[in-house]
Amino acid sequence: MDLHDPALPNDRDVLPKPPDARLSGGAPARAWRPSRVLLTRAALGWDHGRRIAERAAALGLIVRELPSDRLTLDLADNPRRAYAEAKATLAVVVAPPSKRRLQPIAPSADWRVDLAEGCPAHCSYCYLAGSLKGPPVTRAYANLPEILAEIPRQLGQGTVTTRQPARAGEGTTYEASCYTDPLAIEHLTGSLSALVAWFGGWKADAQLRFTTKFDAVEPLLGLSHGGRTRMRASINPAAFARHEGGTSPVAARLRALRRMAEAGYPIGLTVAPIIVAAGWEDAYAGLLRDVAIALEGLAPDLTVELITHRYTASSKEVLTGWYPGSDLDMSGNGRAEKRTKFGSVKQVYDASTLSAARRFFEREIADTLPAARLLYFT
Repeated sequence: MDLHDPALPNDRDVLPKPPDARLSGGAPARAWRPSRVLLTRAALGWDHGRRIAERAAALGLIVRELPSDRLTLDLADNPRRAYAEAKATLAVVVAPPSKRRLQPIAPSADWRVDLAEGCPAHCSYCYLAGSLKGPPVTRAYANLPEILAEIPRQLGQGTVTTRQPARAGEGTTYEASCYTDPLAIEHLTGSLSALVAWFGGWKADAQLRFTTKFDAVEPLLGLSHGGRTRMRASINPAAFARHEGGTSPVAARLRALRRMAEAGYPIGLTVAPIIVAAGWEDAYAGLLRDVAIALEGLAPDLTVELITHRYTASSKEVLTGWYPGSDLDMSGNGRAEKRTKFGSVKQVYDASTLSAARRFFEREIADTLPAARLLYFT
């Protein structure tokens, strides 16, 4: 196999088998159970699309085949009810060329590779709010072989790990959790397992990365990953994790992180979003101590990524409509405007707050997790 242009296995060879007795016997404790699964006509043309349907049916979910490639949602007229119905829907679709084309995703990685779009969690700070058009339906992609075919084309390219000496050891990096939490839907799709196995068999200087707020790592533990996938747990202290509805408890995420390290995976922490509110220093110091306790006795390849809370006018409008009872501060106090590369404006913490937060985390990580490698603060 040519390392720079690997021959792509056919659909049946590269993708997971249909659900076995363990899966059909019941999903993990906090696994998402959508109220309906919709399959477009094009998705049914792919083995992977049909396997997702088989997995859903094995879990007793309602599966409906659509007569065309147009999603017919039949959502309620009430906005709040429509939101709830959309969030409870999984659509299996075919990713068009525009969705398969890899995009830069600094500072996390060189490139973004999407297995799905949308997430079943209910996070009242969700960065996807306002950036994805239409109802918040989770769309899983059936044409996984076409997605895999795009990956080698960017090998050795990019601006993050391919150009930064401090991260050059990671090789070309591919982020799989930009527009979704792939572990949240893995029991239904099998897509993440397929991607991990593909990277494990690709003898290139490259690494897959994903971050998650879920703990159902069982499908990944026995894979031949070759150390080429880094799993990161997205974590927040209990005081702020209340904004993360429908996710696994942080303690469960840390247990899953340990299990992945024990299985030979490089691991990491995504502390995000960092919320600077009353008591934040004690809360985050305690969180880092919890991590140290969870990983006690191991010497894992551990990284840390720090992402502070930010929002745009459009995401604020969407989120306050979705979660009217949230007490997450989006008043603009203590904030500064920052223009994105796309020309939009987001509200970030002001310079003094960011400086204080950065100093705090650099000090606490050095003291509590001295072997960890801090990748970035943003």
